[in-house]
Amino acid sequence: MKIQMSLEVAAALASGTPVVALESTITSKMGLPAPYNRACFDRVNAAIRSTGAVPAVTALIDGELWAGIEPHHEARVLAADEKLAERDLPVAMAAKRTGVTTVSATVTIAGLAGIGVFATGGIGGVHRGAEMSFDVSSDLGAMARHPVIVVSAGAKAFLDLPKTLEVLETLSVPVIGYQTDTFPAFWSRSSGLPLNHRVESAAEIAAIATANAALGWPGGMLVANPIPHDAEIPASDIADAIAAGLAAAEQAGATGPKATPKILAAIAAATDSRSIPANLALAESNARLAGEIAAALLRA
Repeated sequence: MKIQMSLEVAAALASGTPVVALESTITSKMGLPAPYNRACFDRVNAAIRSTGAVPAVTALIDGELWAGIEPHHEARVLAADEKLAERDLPVAMAAKRTGVTTVSATVTIAGLAGIGVFATGGIGGVHRGAEMSFDVSSDLGAMARHPVIVVSAGAKAFLDLPKTLEVLETLSVPVIGYQTDTFPAFWSRSSGLPLNHRVESAAEIAAIATANAALGWPGGMLVANPIPHDAEIPASDIADAIAAGLAAAEQAGATGPKATPKILAAIAAATDSRSIPANLALAESNARLAGEIAAALLRA
């Protein structure tokens, strides 16, 4: 499968320079309202470059998969109004559409392009009430199929986090806490859910990934990186906002991928937009750690 790449990303991969994949949903208007989506785009790219790595924003442009977009693509990607999961890619490719990539689509593109590290905000997971709706994000299955390290601030806090961890365990996806013993809850540093594995450095993560590959495991791993202390919204403060977001999505009849933008918008309103600076801070922190991991992998 041919993946289009920017000249910079292609040169980086050819020369052995570390590369970090980025999803394009969080930097589109469906991830954050303008102008914050542009600010997120600039901050995550700069964070990756600060580590010596090259950012590779993923997207589907006129039916072609891109790992690393050119500058003239940026405006189209930031303004795109179609969000694509892994399962949507073949249909959108055949129709030559343009869209932004979710976690599952980005993991797929990164795997095909040979990019081993991906930074995002928070992964999708098991939705509340999934025992009735069976609403489980394809992000989890994608991590089990593609050999990509996913760096995130845990899973989005409005999900069923205990069930999300259970599904990751069932899929044999290693979940590694970065300087934490508990699973982060996106805007909050801890969900209170214990993790089995903790590391203190990017080098340790790279060593685990190398051992993972040596075992013949075809999938990736999840690195859980808590939001920076000064940007955290405590769980007690965010609980009512999450309830408001879930109610807004239910009232709109939005489920699955369509629910997330409505939930996030309602949470931003309920927190007087405190969630937006938190989103920017955690995305930037994840991007920087991903860059450090990508560099450590080349030394491993």
